[in-house]
Amino acid sequence: MPKTLLRAASAVLLTLTALNVPPAYAEEAVAVTVNARAALATVPATGIGANHAIWDSYLGTDDTADRLKDAGVQVLRYPGGSYSDIYHWADHTAPGGYVAPGTDFDTFMRGARRTGAQPMVTANYGTATAQEAADWVRYANVTKGYGVKYWEIGNENYGNGHYGAAWEADNHADKSPAEYARNVVAYSDAMKAVDPTIKIGAVLTTAANWPDGIVAGGDAGTWNKVVLSMAGSKIDFVILHWYPGAYDKASHISDMIQLTRRQIADHAGPGSERIGIAMTEFNTGTSGAGENTQPGALAAADAYATLLASGVFTVNWWNTHNGIGTVRQVEGHTDYGDFGLLSNASCTADGSACEPAVNTPFAPYYALQMMSRFARPGDQFVKAATGQAKVAAHAVRRPNGDLAVLLINTSADTAYPVTIGYAGFGPAAGAPTVLTHVNGATSITSSTAGSATSQTLPPLSLTTVVVRPASAPAGLPGAPGQPTTTAVTDTTATISWPAATPGTRPIVKYEVHRQNGAITEQLGETGGTSFAVNNLRPGTRYTVNVIARDSGGGVSWSSSPLTFTTGTPATSSCTVRLTDQTNWGSGYVGSIDITNNGAPINDWTLDFTWPRTWQKLDGGWNATWTQTGSNVKVVASGPLATGATTNIGFVGSYSGPNVLPSVFTLNGTICRTQ
Repeated sequence: MPKTLLRAASAVLLTLTALNVPPAYAEEAVAVTVNARAALATVPATGIGANHAIWDSYLGTDDTADRLKDAGVQVLRYPGGSYSDIYHWADHTAPGGYVAPGTDFDTFMRGARRTGAQPMVTANYGTATAQEAADWVRYANVTKGYGVKYWEIGNENYGNGHYGAAWEADNHADKSPAEYARNVVAYSDAMKAVDPTIKIGAVLTTAANWPDGIVAGGDAGTWNKVVLSMAGSKIDFVILHWYPGAYDKASHISDMIQLTRRQIADHAGPGSERIGIAMTEFNTGTSGAGENTQPGALAAADAYATLLASGVFTVNWWNTHNGIGTVRQVEGHTDYGDFGLLSNASCTADGSACEPAVNTPFAPYYALQMMSRFARPGDQFVKAATGQAKVAAHAVRRPNGDLAVLLINTSADTAYPVTIGYAGFGPAAGAPTVLTHVNGATSITSSTAGSATSQTLPPLSLTTVVVRPASAPAGLPGAPGQPTTTAVTDTTATISWPAATPGTRPIVKYEVHRQNGAITEQLGETGGTSFAVNNLRPGTRYTVNVIARDSGGGVSWSSSPLTFTTGTPATSSCTVRLTDQTNWGSGYVGSIDITNNGAPINDWTLDFTWPRTWQKLDGGWNATWTQTGSNVKVVASGPLATGATTNIGFVGSYSGPNVLPSVFTLNGTICRTQ
């Protein structure tokens, strides 16, 4: 073994011995890149959330509230999933369901206040009325002065049988998305007449999760299209739920949120940029496979960080207490198949296994606690990436100039040494503060260890490294305002932004930086507040930030990110129109119309690339279809006259957000895509 690896292995062994973790040796250090100039979303004061349920007899206890406070929970949702659509708050009943003693609304509010969390209330859509919801707002915010800001209209109402499956109560004779949208408008009007300061949320489907993409008979579009088109002007946020069923799905989040934003922009009407996105139910959703143990905790931290970095304003774990399920051994510890953060001491039906004492934290509890210590309100996420699939990285820049880096090692048997490189940030010398949670631990440990550029990650661990800057220059300019874009073509875009506030020296220029993974590519600079970018690629999603530089070389924080997608040529010798004809949530029938705008051709080849690795071709017709890697080639013989249109079709499948291909070439020429 080379001496450098021997020293690294010795450091690993010492670290693991101190933590009582079995040693395992990594072959080489993992490269982690943190780019402080590639800014993402700002951490909200509502980011870390959890759900309460009226059937949970421990909902109102002080111990529960204190546990949630210690975890850093900032939002508590009530009255609990599908129970929301059978619950009547005024008499605290839920016909057809069990209501535990001591779980009424006032008790919930007392606990939320003890926790220090903002309440989020789900009004009963399924079996109540707009008037009942308005009365609840009046009681909460006028009579009691609770100041409940966030109000959802119903819970998973697409599960009312309209698409086949029925788990959500819905007494409306019409169970279509149009009927739901009409009622959202009525609920919003009635509730805001009582308190115009509240925020109203409407239920949407989540990308690549049933019944997303499906159009039921008689509907004018998918659930999301109909609801946003009809009720978009009356809502303030949309509601997503996500149970991915696996631990490696964080890579889906960026597209999931981007597709949701595109639907909002396309269908919700003028001013739709005000509409926020809330993930009001999230859990790894793999009963008995590790949601109570460390794999579930690692997936939770990765998903929370990725969702918040993408601009979701709250992520609410399902659930605070839930109950025992399938009991298994996972990575050396008992997993109870319980979706809760805390034990409710329940037992299996045959009494063969029981959970630990009430309110004993499960591993995901520590993931939320780590998140609340890593990403604090007002911090700004910045890009971070690693060179090892088993290691995930996230980072935030704090207002005082510090950087916090969250490192997640999902390997069960390898301790990875990591080397951390920084762009746009100079770390101070000396050992940083390191927070660690390892497999089976019952707390997060804090130490001063390693360096800003070198750490060792135990197997199945969460590690937060808090790094001070080498220097903290004063008088820097403020960050530029939120950039916007106009005149987006296939190869150009004009980016504009509100001017930054000067520091002690005048601002001399602004720099526009593109995020390319965790690497920043400077697209250009200007002395003004607008810049025309050229040489872009057609059909490509770009995320950019703007920074200000003063006369002394001082650099501001990055602006908030701007994401836009280029189009295809306005004129071309060919035009392609792709439509999603029929969708079943994991696949669809695609129809492609090809129009020849140029000289007559005899034989032709159409090429395109699937945007994501989880998409594939299952078959096609009216031509010869082949797929190599992510590239699809369609070959046909026969004439295609000037002005003529031909149609081809295919069946595509997907296991993640279905980003449709947008760039097609016909005999090597990029077509205009309609």
